[in-house]
This record gives sequence, structure tokens and C-alpha cells, in this order.
Amino acid sequence: MDREMFHSCCSLVKMPSRRSWLQYQPSHFVDYMERATAYSKFFRNYLLPNQPCMFSKKFTEDWNCRKHWVTEEGKPNFQRLLQEFDDTPVPVANCNAKEYNANPKQIMPFKEFIQYWREYIQNGHSSPKGCLYLKDWHMQRMFPEHNAYKTPVYFSSDWLNEYWDTIEVDDYRFVYMGPKGSWTPFHADVFRSYSWSANICGRKKWLLYPPGQEEFLRDCHGNLAYDVTATVLKDKGQFPHFEEACQPLEIIQEAGEIIFVPSGWHHQVYNLEDTISINHNWLNGCNLDIMWQFLQEELSSVQKEIEEWRDTMDTWHQHCQVIMKSCTGIDYVEFASFLKTIANNRISFLTSCPGSGSASSCQSCLSETLSALGPHHSAFDLQRVVHVLENMLSNEDFKRLEPSALSFKPDDLLQEIREAVHTIV
Repeated sequence: MDREMFHSCCSLVKMPSRRSWLQYQPSHFVDYMERATAYSKFFRNYLLPNQPCMFSKKFTEDWNCRKHWVTEEGKPNFQRLLQEFDDTPVPVANCNAKEYNANPKQIMPFKEFIQYWREYIQNGHSSPKGCLYLKDWHMQRMFPEHNAYKTPVYFSSDWLNEYWDTIEVDDYRFVYMGPKGSWTPFHADVFRSYSWSANICGRKKWLLYPPGQEEFLRDCHGNLAYDVTATVLKDKGQFPHFEEACQPLEIIQEAGEIIFVPSGWHHQVYNLEDTISINHNWLNGCNLDIMWQFLQEELSSVQKEIEEWRDTMDTWHQHCQVIMKSCTGIDYVEFASFLKTIANNRISFLTSCPGSGSASSCQSCLSETLSALGPHHSAFDLQRVVHVLENMLSNEDFKRLEPSALSFKPDDLLQEIREAVHTIV
């Protein structure tokens, strides 16, 4: 990102209003990237406007997983996969069962899942065990030495995994493996993050709805639809607003292709063949506003649920934060810590020589990423942190947090950011 693009983008990033989202009607076509293009083009045309696109198989052809996990016929290479993962415990969902608008999961040895998968294929893609789907497996975290793939530069400004890598608690990088017929129910991604998904082999069908359209896909109790293709949605008594929803954007993703799913786009996904995919959830300065709005809406929902206890509990507001974190995985304190970590990394990058001294492999990788994106990109990131942090400081629920809950003083961080940005702009 250069100086001109920095100033342009800082003025362009604005949170779309809920009304404009509800009025949005998607095209039934999606842009297709046949070959490598400038990062700035992806940034301007897809990240900032929050629009989906597809990347051709050329972007994954050098990945080790595409060379080793797939047979010459384009099928999953079970023998090679067993050699690599054998008894590794993996999370497996049952697509035939419903549990709170998702599929219940169990942990099983990888080789047991592969045995099931082989039998499922031999039995005409059916089994008395149901349709099992290995999903949300943190393969990269468990086997970093495999170098199974390399994140494309377009998705490298990834604050979500940067933060969780820094605190060494979790990550949002996953492997999915499923037989023909496995699927994922209707949902939006964690924290309303972006996602990218690369098919290592097999084909998927995606049904995507732009932000706001999910409001028409709720039942009379306000619950989100589990399956947007189910005939029950045509029952006006149960789904009174279904007819007001736009038609979904339907995309067929071929082997090797990567799909970019924008922030807050609800989607439902089917494996049309035996399929393996790599999936990342990620966010950055372009959709930070959307995450912050999502957290405010989640807290508001919790507050409405336990409103009757408000006057009987001195710690009611703190309890709301605890409940929100148990439901979403984050509360206001951790969100503030998240912003501080992202800001500190960029301040350090702008005020010191990247890569100097000893550094962990995680820090080294981050330094390489920030260097590749350039100092103006870090300045843009810091401006986005300032924007949201200032918004948080004026938020009544954030003001109610115990000062001791935060590990830093927001005003001090804002001053540090402004000084760092001033050196580059």
C-alpha cells in the first residue's frame, strides 16, 4: 500500500448501515481471478466493499497438500493421508443430526474416520452411522512442519490469527474433509469475520446471502433457518418474511479454487464430491467495524435475555460480559486486548527495524508479512484501531468495565498510535 492508497482507503472505510444491507440485491455472478493480480486491486475491489470473489486453481497448484493429498484421478489420497495423520484425534460432525442449529461433533482417531469414509464410498455414499464430516480441525497448528499450504498474500493481513498466535491459545485455521453429500448448515462466520476456503480436491456448492438478508430467514421466534433449502421456509406461519429474501448467490467451487467469503455473508455449503478443503477465518482493518458492531449486538441480546435480573444483581453488567464470552468466544475486555496486540505489533514495526534481534518463528513470520504489505498498510491498520477504540471509549457498556480489568490505558495507547502514524503519513 502506498501513500496515495493509504489516504484514499482511510476515507473509504465506513460501516454500511443496516438499511443499505437490507436493500442490497446481489449479482448472480462472481468475479473470477484467473491469475495473480496486485494486492491493492483485491483490497480496493473486494476487501473494502465486502464483495465475494473466486481465485483459480493456479493459486494452489504449488501447495504440498494438492500434490500429496490427492490421487492422479483427483480423489482423496487415503493412503498418503493415513501415513501423515494415522491416530491423530480429529473432530467429526454428523450431518444427519441437528443440535442447536449445527451438527453434533465427536472426537475420533483420524484412521477411524478414513475407514468410515472408504466404507461410505463403497456403500454408494451411505452408512448406518450417518453422513460424517471431519471439520474445524486445527491441522496447521498440530503439524506446522508439514508446510501443507501457503496463505496467499491477499489474505495475509489476518489480525484474528495474528492475535491468537501471539497469546498461543487458539487459531482459526482449519481443514475440512467430507464425503459426497456432507454439508454445513446456514451460518455466518465467527465474529462476522472474512473467510477463505480452498478446495484441495472435490467440488462444493455455496449458497451465499449478503448481510441483512438473514433477517428474512428467521422463523416466527427469531431463530435463524437451519437449512435455507427446506420446504418449511415456504410456510408463512413459521417463516413470515421468507418471500422478502433475495435469491442466494450460488457458486460451484471446483478443485484447486479458492473462494473469498466477505464479512457477515451468511452461507450454506455442500460437498458435491468427496472433498478436502483448507479454511481460514480472518479479519483486519477493513471489517473491524463489523466485528465491533457484532459484539455490541451480541451483548445487547444477552442483556435483553436477563433483563429481569438487572435490579437484583450488583454485578449484572459483568455477568452479561461473561455470558457473551461463553456464547461468542470474546468479551469487551478481550476485544480491547486484541486491539492492543494488533496496535503494538504495528507500532513496533514502524518504529524499529523489522527482524532485528532474536524473534520467535511467529514474530518472524509476522514481520515478513508486515514488511511485504508495507509501512502504509500498518499505518492504515493503526488508523482503524484508533477509529474503533475511540468508539469503544464512548460506549456506555465499555465505560462500566472495571478499570482494573484492562491491562492498559486506552488513552495512552491512542497517543502511542498517533505518534507512530505521524512518522509515516
